[in-house]
Amino acid sequence: MAATTRKPTVAYKPKPGEIPTNPGVYRFRDADGRVLYVGKAKNLRARLSNYFAPLHTLHERTRRMVTTAASVEWTVVATDVDSLQLEYQWIKEFDPPFNVRYKDDKSYPFMAITLADEAPRVIVTRNRRIKGAKYFGPYPKVWAVHDTIDLMIRVFPIRTCSDSSYKKAMATGRPCFPGQIGRCGGPCSMKVTVEEHRAIVDDFIAFMSGGDQRFTRELTARMREASAAMDYESAAVYRDKLQAIDAVLNKSALVLTEDTDADLFGIAEDELAAAVQHFVIRGGRVRGVRATTIEKELDITGADLVDQVLQRTYGGAAEADIPKQVLVPVLPDDAAELEEWLRARRGRNVSIQVAQRGRKADLMKTASLNAQQALMLHKTRRTSDYVARTQALTDLQEALDLAEAPLRIECFDVSHLSGTNVVASMVVFEDGLPRKDQYRSFKVEDTTDDTDSLYQVLTRRLAYVDRGEDAVPEAEAVRGGEAGSGAEAASGDGPARAAEETGAEEKSAVTDAASLADEEVVTERRRPRFAYRPQLLVVDGGKPQVEAAARALRDAGHEEIALCGIAKRLEEVWLPGEDFPVILPRTSEALYLLQRLRDEAHRFAITHQRKRRRRDIQSVLAEIPGLGEARIRALLRHFGSVAALKQATVEQIEELPGVGPKLAASIRAHLAES
Repeated sequence: MAATTRKPTVAYKPKPGEIPTNPGVYRFRDADGRVLYVGKAKNLRARLSNYFAPLHTLHERTRRMVTTAASVEWTVVATDVDSLQLEYQWIKEFDPPFNVRYKDDKSYPFMAITLADEAPRVIVTRNRRIKGAKYFGPYPKVWAVHDTIDLMIRVFPIRTCSDSSYKKAMATGRPCFPGQIGRCGGPCSMKVTVEEHRAIVDDFIAFMSGGDQRFTRELTARMREASAAMDYESAAVYRDKLQAIDAVLNKSALVLTEDTDADLFGIAEDELAAAVQHFVIRGGRVRGVRATTIEKELDITGADLVDQVLQRTYGGAAEADIPKQVLVPVLPDDAAELEEWLRARRGRNVSIQVAQRGRKADLMKTASLNAQQALMLHKTRRTSDYVARTQALTDLQEALDLAEAPLRIECFDVSHLSGTNVVASMVVFEDGLPRKDQYRSFKVEDTTDDTDSLYQVLTRRLAYVDRGEDAVPEAEAVRGGEAGSGAEAASGDGPARAAEETGAEEKSAVTDAASLADEEVVTERRRPRFAYRPQLLVVDGGKPQVEAAARALRDAGHEEIALCGIAKRLEEVWLPGEDFPVILPRTSEALYLLQRLRDEAHRFAITHQRKRRRRDIQSVLAEIPGLGEARIRALLRHFGSVAALKQATVEQIEELPGVGPKLAASIRAHLAES
């Protein structure tokens, strides 16, 4: 394996001078001619030389792509803008496995106007492939689309009946049933001609595309004219239409200035995937939100990801769907070329900007938060799916060469604050799902570094494997569970105690742990859960952490338990005694499961550490005479953090209402000693 990794480069590397320095698009192919990856470059020679660097210097994912490929080819283009278009076309045509892969969120309904019909109708649909249709949305709920349509047809009465009803009405000359009850305003209602109906449809689309101010002004003027002419019946009709318009507009609040037409992209990503929230803003209002999940195979920067998202969004977009402003979290490297490309497609200027301040920045935060939640939901659903879980456990068994699928997996992480307040966490997954009632937290009193902390924690945990229920100390009765949706896990220090820690120390461990969160439960255990034997131990870290864990397994006499580590930077999977990591495909269910285990262990450790820090400082402050719980909370809220409070002077502490010079001096003295 070492010989392969240290090879200078691949055999198909082009000779010096063969690669041109022009802009262009390149393709890597495998031995069967399948396109593996498509990319663009302003300078083909400079870009491709990065792939043909010594293999051991390449990112693990890039190395796998380069070694899987058998050839590379390129096409020179006249301009950088041409390379954008060609890259988009080839990615769409070949669907290369090493390019990012998109999964559109098709769960949301859209409003569609079937413009290809003789008399276009408005419908609710999830089908984005209706020929000639104009789409608006997506909407969060089906009823939200129906409510909007109900309000809109009061102002713009267009056809809503089915195609069969329309054909029957036009053939017989009798209005369709929805037309008879005032629910359809198409030619089939016998109230307008096909041409007049088409004009109403155009107004409907113009309004939904952001032209609401024009219609509001026109209807207001007509209402006033009718009222002045004492045509109160017509004035009432215009008034009702204005109320319907207001109701539609109230469903999409004004988030930016009324003349703003923009697309805003919020992006959240990790090493394996990304989620994109695309806010469509027309007339300053959010007209729709499109959600996309992306699976990444190669390691790409945030700027490159934005580049590919914009290409995919606008590569096949109609002129009317390209706004004058595109807001992104980070500018792509070829932003100028992208602007020129979009300008050519739209026929007018398009700017790509980063939202840095004001209402646009606030809206970007909202979109990014939605993207983070979508990414978390995507990962959770993937891990929760029975088929995916089964595949993940099978893949893990094969990748780690295990005798059986790891039905019980325990993952450990160490957390500290600048080397102090060291804690560790243990999270448990059974059958690929978290068992939050079996989570555990550990205190590490005396340690030299993370590897020593990990060794101590695993030694203490492994001491209970195969022990009977009688050997479980009282402190282990504290369970780490999570009460309710989204609640943080309660932490218990019991497992951190060795079997000989009895009496006052055990009671103190239970009392300390129980004070960390309201959700904690102290009860007599009927089953020795902590004595269960895991099939696989996972540690957060690379080779050093894995070797420390392996030493703990050897010393505990449990080398039969499988072990691996997952390093965050490259998502590599390390095994004990190996010089090189196992590289799982980015789309592997096993890698998603390991990543979720690691992230959950990290979250649980950080949560426990924060609670301990908060409890410690509150305990110190509670010792000060004259300082009650209310003032302690006010102090921490005023200074924002424990570190800021410790750095505060007596004069700064005095500024808090109810704290005099004597009390401020006492607080400062106690904090200096703690």
